This record gives sequence, structure tokens and C-alpha cells, in this order.
Amino acid sequence: MLTENKNSKYLVNRELSWLKFNDRVLAQANDQRHPLLERARFLSITQKNLDEWFMVRLASIHQMVQLRLKSKDPTGFSPTEELDVISLAAGAQLKKQHSLYARSLVPMLAKKHINILGIDELEESQYDWLEKYFQQEILPILTPMADDGTRPFPFLSNDSLNLGIRIVANPTKKKKSKTENYAFIQVPKNLQRVIKLPIGVGQTYVLIEDVIREYINLLFQGYKIQEVTAFHLLRDMELSIAEEDSPNLLKEVQTQLKKRERGQVIRLVAEKKMSKKLEKHLQKALPLNKRRIYRVSGPVDLAFLDTLIKQVQIPELIYQPFQPRTELSLMGKGIFKTIADHDVLLQHPYNDYGPVVNLINQAADDDQTMAIKMTLYRVSDHSPIVAALGRAAEAGKQVTTLVEVKARFDEENNVHWAEELEKQGVHVIYGLPNLKVHAKMTLIIRKESSGIKRYKRYMHVGTGNYNEVTARLYTDISLFTSNDLLADDLAQVFNYLTGYFAPKNLKIAHISPNGIADHLEKLIDAESEAELKGQISGIWIKANSLNDTNIIEHLIYASQTGVPIHLLIRGIETLKPEIKSVTNKIKVHSIVGRFLEHSRIYRFANNGNPLTYISSADLMPRNLYRRVELLVPIVDPKCESELAEIFETMWADTVNMWKMKSDGSYARHSKRRRRVDSQALFMEQEFVADRFAEKFVGDE
Repeated sequence: MLTENKNSKYLVNRELSWLKFNDRVLAQANDQRHPLLERARFLSITQKNLDEWFMVRLASIHQMVQLRLKSKDPTGFSPTEELDVISLAAGAQLKKQHSLYARSLVPMLAKKHINILGIDELEESQYDWLEKYFQQEILPILTPMADDGTRPFPFLSNDSLNLGIRIVANPTKKKKSKTENYAFIQVPKNLQRVIKLPIGVGQTYVLIEDVIREYINLLFQGYKIQEVTAFHLLRDMELSIAEEDSPNLLKEVQTQLKKRERGQVIRLVAEKKMSKKLEKHLQKALPLNKRRIYRVSGPVDLAFLDTLIKQVQIPELIYQPFQPRTELSLMGKGIFKTIADHDVLLQHPYNDYGPVVNLINQAADDDQTMAIKMTLYRVSDHSPIVAALGRAAEAGKQVTTLVEVKARFDEENNVHWAEELEKQGVHVIYGLPNLKVHAKMTLIIRKESSGIKRYKRYMHVGTGNYNEVTARLYTDISLFTSNDLLADDLAQVFNYLTGYFAPKNLKIAHISPNGIADHLEKLIDAESEAELKGQISGIWIKANSLNDTNIIEHLIYASQTGVPIHLLIRGIETLKPEIKSVTNKIKVHSIVGRFLEHSRIYRFANNGNPLTYISSADLMPRNLYRRVELLVPIVDPKCESELAEIFETMWADTVNMWKMKSDGSYARHSKRRRRVDSQALFMEQEFVADRFAEKFVGDE
């Protein structure tokens, strides 16, 4: 296993790698090939990404520092050193976000007559309208909260926008007050952050914090306002669930969700003008280390851009909608006949997600369906799949669903659906002790004859969640199959999830914890052996993240033996490629474009008889050793060929692609190369492999 003493110079710190990924997303906000409002959306995405990273990853390292842990990460950082380095890098990214907003996006929006203005920039008629709006719509809801000896510092919730106010009593002729007091206003989350003014040329918007600031005197009559500063606050949002001691996981999650809201403050972003007095007061009251405070010029939370985009509604400034292809053989009641005849592979969102929903709907309404077994990790707010499962249970079918109530930031939604499904008669499993169930799989059992083998089993396995909304935004792979060997394996896996059963001797599938890592290591080592024997070798991997040191060690050895390795890693990637005599055979690309690359593909040359898999798992310790994940082979030759073409097309991308260099940094493609946009080609149902054969694979 890699340690800080062995090969650490070939690795990038995990958190710095993630920040580099968010930088690549941020670069899209400055890329003129995207429509203007989509560029604003990319900026908003980077803000939300960074917020979540602070609430989870930086918060975890902060806890390690507080516990005075001394262990080092694979790159040699102690928790204290790592916290210092990543805090500095995160602060630089915050400044970059706000600079792009002020210097690029705001002026470009103004050219399209979309104006985000300060109160002092409004025309008199606009100001008059806004004053009435404040009096009628905002003022009645606001609650000023004093902070003094009798009224303690108020609780400020996570992800809240607040105003910090310094005040003194209004002076009189006889006496001038020198005592300063503090008060706070938390901007209600049910008020619109962005206010559109109905008066003026074009579209004019103001932010609610600026409006409240303008009329703040109405809330503090008899006092003189010294300062009003906006700030955005984040708390540590990691759940701490003592699963061994909890007899009821659902209730434990619900309890911890309430506690999480009062987690330690992990970051405060304030306007640059915040006074030292207010800063010190917040540090003491929250309490908060000074290095957890970041100052920015402009709005303290750029996530408001999402609201702005919805209000603007100018079609030419957003992506033009495209029509995903519908696999007609998987729509309607004939879906079971199609799957019984042959496997079907779909790539979302280029292939419509309708067949996945249709499979569950048909199973729910089909008289021959006896049982449905399914895992749910993240679902939409109005999930048609959940509705179908409830309908199936009410119709008397045996329906078993594992709802992972520990899915981060979807805990409340999943708890709600788990309770609703139980009410409808579904047998609900909430997860396993100390493991998250991240596998995406469905097993449907139908009675199709009266003989010994009267049951036929149908399956869907995917790389993405059973969420029809995100399926329009994320690229994922779906496999529909009735393969008996896989059905036997999935039956074992579901028995493991629902009862006391240890899956042994799975025939073709592999599961984590441990099983996927073990199998991938064997496959990588087999390519090394093939290369040493002079046989055909090669490794092609597409995943969201790579930072497992065991897998990395096997990849380094494969590179040293001469195996050509192509890694399409969207986000975290901690292995430096193309280092002489170490990783010189490894090439790393990252695709960042209109759709979020989310599919996981693992392909091995196997001396000319490729072995290809799809999986729910990334190459991270949490996926390989602390979750239940699924790795499934693509055994149908047609489906295997389709998946190979998909990978080759993505590898050939020169428009959305970033190449990782040997020092761990990333660079855009050379503009001299042929322009290939893999996402556009998939939307047009074209493939690089069809037109250019394999010339792009490995061609730098």
C-alpha cells in the first residue's frame, strides 16, 4: 500500500485535487461557447459545490485537528498542515468566483439588458416601487434579534444569509451614547433572494440583503446604525450515527438530522467591508476561528444566480433543448419480451430515461409479476418510480426496497419516502450497519410458465440513481438484461441486504466492500502479465474519482510493465500521470461540459477479448471498502461494442476535455487539434469511432 514514504511524490492531495476539479467547472463560467445564463449557472454550481465541500470534507479535517490526530495522508500532510493548505486554496477559489462574477458576468448580463443593481443605482420610480414592496412583502416577516446581556446571541442556521448590525442609542443634546450594541437579522429562506423590478428598461434586479440594508432604520427606531454587513454561514453537516448502539436506524437518522443543524460553524463569508469589531464579536459568539472567515467583494452567496436564471427566461441565453432518443422496444407492455430476447444498453441523457420508469410501471401493473426488489439511493421529490412501487405493493405483489437513509443531504427526502412506502405495504430496509448501500439495481420476478422453471427474472443495473430528474443532467449507463447468471448473483445480493446471508461464489458480478477492489486489482495485474508475455494489453477506465492507494499501486506497476492506460476521471484524481519510468504509460483526461459525467466504465484488453464492466463504484476507499457497490460485466457482444465506442468517443474529445499533466495540474486541449465535442456527438447520435476508427485512442 502507498504511504507518505513510498511514491507520495507521485500523488496529489485529495482535497487539492477536488478544488482543481471545481476550478475546471468554474472555467466553464468563463467559456464563451456556453450561452450566457448557462455560464451563470456554472458559477452557481461551483458555489454550491464549494459549500458542500466545506460542510463535509473541510469539516472532517477540522475535526481531526481538534482531536489532535497526527496521522498523515498519502501525500505526507498532517491534518493541521492539510487544513492550512486547503483553506488557503479554497479562499483563492472564492476570490476567483467573485472576480468572475463582478468583472465578467455582471457586465455581460448588462449588455443583454439584464441588470443586477445596487440601491443607489435605481431610478426614482424604481426606488419608490421598491420602498412599497419592502413595506408590504419583506418588513412584516423580518425579526431583528438583539445580542446583549438579557438577550443572548441568536442561533443562526446552516446555509443562512444574515445581516450583522452595530448600533448606538441616538444621541440627545444632553447625552451622547458611546455604548455599541449588536443585532442580527436572518434573511428568511422563504423570501426571494432576487427581486425583479417591474419598472425600467430591460430587466432590473436587486438583492434582498441590499433592500433590507436600505430600510434598516425602520427596524431600529431610536438607534443610530453604525454598520450593516451581510454574511453567509455554513456549519459542519456530517452525520454522526452510532449504528451499533441504535436499535432503530430510521429514528437515529432523524435524531442526528436535528443535531446536525446545530453543528459547529465551519465557514463564514462576509462582505469585505465588515469591521474588525463585528468580526471579533462573531468570532467570540459563534465561536469561530479567524481563518474560517473569508471576505469577498460583492454578494456573499452566489447561489442566487439559480433564482436569477429562472426569472430572466430568455430562451436564447440558455441551452437549446434536445430530444433524447427513445428505445421504443423498451416502451409499452412489450418491455419484458425485449429484455428476454436480448440485453439492451442505454446511455443517459442521450437515451431517454423513460424505459427505466416504464420497467417499474409495467412490473407494478403486470399480473404475472410476483416480486420486485430494488435499491434506492437518491430519488426525485415526486418520484414516479416510488409511486409505482407503492402501487405494486397495494396490488398484492411482494415489494422489497432498500432506501438508503444515510445518503448525504438526501437523508430527509429518503426518510420521507421510506415512511410513505411502508404505509403502502412495501417492505423497506433502511440500510446496513456501518455501510451505505450505493448499488443501483432492480430485480423483477415474473411467473411465465407452469413448469419447473416457471419464474423468469428481469433486471436493470445502472451507474446512476433512480432519479428521472437528474437523469436529464447526468451521463449514466443503464443495462437491461435477463441473464440467468446475473440474476442468481443479484438474488444473493438482495438476500444479503434484507436478511442474514453472506454472498459467496458470485458467478459474474462483484460487490463491495472489498470484492470489487480485489477483482479490479486482479484484472489490472492480468494486463501487466499479458504485456510481459507480449500479448495485447490495455486498460480503459471512466470514473468520477480515483484516489484509492491500493488501486493506484497496481496501476503504477501496470504502467511500468508497459500497459497503455487511459483514465477518464471527471473529478478527484490523485495519481500524477506521464512521469518517466513510473506512470509514463498513464494518460488522464477529465471531461467537463453541459452534462455532468457520472458513468463508471471499466474495460480491459484481455489479449484481444475485452472484458467490460459498468459499476456504481468509483475508485475511492469509501466506495471500495465502506459501501455496498455493484460491478457488473457486459456480456452481450453488441452492448460491449457500444460501450467501447462510447469510451472512444469521450477519449477523443477536444472541446470539453482537460488533460492532466505530470505535475498534477490540468490544461485545455490544443486549439490546433480537430474539434471533437463528445457530448454534442452523442446528442446527434454520432460516434467518433464510427468516423475516425481508433486513431484518437492514445493520440495526444
